[in-house]
Amino acid sequence: MTQQSHGPRVTIHDVARAAQVSRQTVSNAVNNPERLSPDTLERVLAAIDDLGYHASSSAQSLRSRRAGAIGLELHTLGSHNATTAPVLTALSVRAAQHDCHVVPFGSDSGSPMLEGYRAMWARRLVDAFIVTETHHGDPRPPWLEARGIAYASFGRVWDDPTFTRWVDVDGAAGTRAAVEHCVTAGYRTVAYLGWPEGSVVGDDRRSGWAEACVAAGPDVHGPEATAEQDLDAAFAAAGSLVDRLGPGDAVVCASDVLALGVHQVLVRRGLEPGRDIGVVGFDGSETARMHHLASVAQPFDAIAEESLRLVRAALHGEEAPARGSLLLPVLQPARSTVLRDPTHPQTPVP
Repeated sequence: MTQQSHGPRVTIHDVARAAQVSRQTVSNAVNNPERLSPDTLERVLAAIDDLGYHASSSAQSLRSRRAGAIGLELHTLGSHNATTAPVLTALSVRAAQHDCHVVPFGSDSGSPMLEGYRAMWARRLVDAFIVTETHHGDPRPPWLEARGIAYASFGRVWDDPTFTRWVDVDGAAGTRAAVEHCVTAGYRTVAYLGWPEGSVVGDDRRSGWAEACVAAGPDVHGPEATAEQDLDAAFAAAGSLVDRLGPGDAVVCASDVLALGVHQVLVRRGLEPGRDIGVVGFDGSETARMHHLASVAQPFDAIAEESLRLVRAALHGEEAPARGSLLLPVLQPARSTVLRDPTHPQTPVP
């Protein structure tokens, strides 16, 4: 008779008694079935089914010395980085499907530090890590590699091209799509507001804008400016950039924060984003949605799924893939790229 779900909890002792075997034999049937003869295994499994026995996940974790957790350093995602919440949310939701959960940690530093990784690993709170905000000179990948700690990265490991357990977003493809969108919408020239040179992500996004402008024709390539990932800096840089533009031009930005800086400049000057000057951001953040900004959205669910798959494969000792996973972002149109109808300049566009 199968044990009812509301009855007393069935233990390994109950199964051993019913199958007339030892506790170790029951444990082997659950964790190492290859160690048992077919007859013994069949008898134990039948008892498990009859009694409705479920092995304790906590006990299995203790035996395997696995925490069932993946560590994620939060502060490296940046206080102004719009990817923090969606990345953490997507990972947390999908982790259960990979038999694990996500444990965030951080430090007081604004840049990647090893202290949090050392502490989490020394206390065996996690089995592996997902590394974010990778960059040249990043100390974390070599530290993890030297200790044989499983990890995957959201962002390429730039100093080690042989590392392939990474997932990244094709920033150049995103800004190319943004330029093409502006040209199709009827904007004349497309300017660019990006981050200062030297950021691998920022440089990648700028290259897509430049390539698309060249492909679209010599008259499309507009002026460019740079600003740090800060709203005040974005506002200051956007002011001088807008001075060089006119109605019917557009600006593609390296982030939604920079796009918001352009938006604020236009509004303060009595210009309407979209109808007068087009604006496109990058990230697909809540900031973009709140201000009706067109934006290149990152595929956060796909990022989370691939990151967790790569970590799980590393924990199971599977070979690394031949290459990393480069995902395509998707442009999300909005009011900021609805150009005023040039044949009826006084007629609002809905």
